[in-house]
Amino acid sequence: MTSPPPPGFDPEALFAHRIPDVRQRYAARDTILYALSLGAGADPLAPEALRHCLEDRLQALPTQALVLGAPGFWLRDGPAGVDWRRVLHGEQRLQLHRPLPPEGEVIGRSRIVALIDRGATGAILHVARRLETADGALLATIAQSAVLRGHGGFGRDFGIAPPPLAPVPETAPAHRLGLPTRPEAALLYRLNGDRNPLHADPEVARKAGFDRPILHGLASFGIAARGLIATLCPDEPGRLRAIEARFAAPVFPGEALLVEVWPGGDAARFRVVVEGRGVVLSHGSARIGPAGG
Repeated sequence: MTSPPPPGFDPEALFAHRIPDVRQRYAARDTILYALSLGAGADPLAPEALRHCLEDRLQALPTQALVLGAPGFWLRDGPAGVDWRRVLHGEQRLQLHRPLPPEGEVIGRSRIVALIDRGATGAILHVARRLETADGALLATIAQSAVLRGHGGFGRDFGIAPPPLAPVPETAPAHRLGLPTRPEAALLYRLNGDRNPLHADPEVARKAGFDRPILHGLASFGIAARGLIATLCPDEPGRLRAIEARFAAPVFPGEALLVEVWPGGDAARFRVVVEGRGVVLSHGSARIGPAGG
């Protein structure tokens, strides 16, 4: 038995919706802000902070590609009757095709690739994005899913969803790395472009079913990537060539994240845990390029 989708929700119109391309120029300041929003400057004397927070040696964190050329929280504009207050991040995938410059101009080309009916649990919206340089060179391909809670029951699927992510091994992880988040982390991270009030306004968070604002999923994802880099390629962050994971539970600003890693050649599996609450990022995997490559 499934519940009907919200009145006014039109899945066919949502699948046909066209997301405008986004051209963005970003500077060293934006690259530093992104790194700081993920806690890279928590120890200002650490090599990580110097690498990602000083202009004279600046390197972009690979996951900064996720916030460049992004269309923002476009579902808030209500295309096809979507109730944006009931939208949660589902999964995230990122593949880097070349190193991300610390400053430059990019174009993000997003498109909806699938809308899957999950009945009583809602619907899953899959969106893909190509991130290109101004002259058309491919920097990254990005795929993400959004869970539209309460929007299921329309009776058919549109498009083809990407293959499911695999769970991590049942063995104990080889590495565990604790990374803190700051109480104001969501207020800082939103300056990268995602102004969804769920992450800042307590009243909006309460209406969405949370006691207080939650951290952006992409912030947790970026912190996990920092943990993988610190564990597997600490002096060469550009060796992180691909990363993907499922958002299993929300993270609240100020919580400490524990990144658990299962390395394996040029690949690694990972998950992120909040002590006392359980897994918050699951089904994680990453690809690491060769040293010096």
